[in-house]
Amino acid sequence: MNVFGVDIGGSGIKGAPVDLERGDLAEPRHKVLTPHPAAPDGVADCVAEVVNHFGWSGPIGVTFPGVVTGSTIRTAANVDKSWIGVDAAALIGERLGGQRVTVLNDADAAGVAEVKFGAGRDRKGLVAVLTFGTGIGSALFTDGKLVPNTELGHLELHGHEAEKRASTKAKDDKELSWEEWAHRVQKYLAHLEMLFSPELFVIGGGVSRKADKFVPLLKGIRAEIVPAQLQNNAGIVGAAMTAAAAGQV
Repeated sequence: MNVFGVDIGGSGIKGAPVDLERGDLAEPRHKVLTPHPAAPDGVADCVAEVVNHFGWSGPIGVTFPGVVTGSTIRTAANVDKSWIGVDAAALIGERLGGQRVTVLNDADAAGVAEVKFGAGRDRKGLVAVLTFGTGIGSALFTDGKLVPNTELGHLELHGHEAEKRASTKAKDDKELSWEEWAHRVQKYLAHLEMLFSPELFVIGGGVSRKADKFVPLLKGIRAEIVPAQLQNNAGIVGAAMTAAAAGQV
């Protein structure tokens, strides 16, 4: 059974039909650039462009880089602040001619996919899935159950918001070497370990494709650290899974 997933990011919006039995994309994903400013109408138009690229008709799951309660956006750190208070499911559904839309936090979606099909599968205890990109997203699971909207990338670390120091964007903006960036990530993981004592860190986002460049450099962390298996497709897969679980299928 296929359900459509869309992942809204600070730099790109990508989506594809997802095979829910395999936990993988049923077709190669289609991606467009996130508009700037990333305001609701422009982003909704881009989501519609991605969905219409496939001629899709049916339920759709959509991720959002911020806190989502129900389908209302509560925070918008890496997109335009005009998103706050918007019913994202209603807005995007209207753009798609009334199709049914489910919306959730982007890192939560990636985590749902990794815990079901990827690096967190069958793991007990506390699992922390972290997505490194424009910011840092987080998803916490206790024995496979999601604690939603944790947004741990916004924790203060040594006087700075963590994602301003340790995101992939921070690495690129500051032209940090892998060693320099890994040192920042290590401090961040140590802070999370002190607060939550996870058994496993799953490192996701596009940078997970280059895990061999930095994961071996992360020292002094008790928890196991592994790259996400679904890599940068995890959000798409998790969004589709959530749409299915919402009773749309």
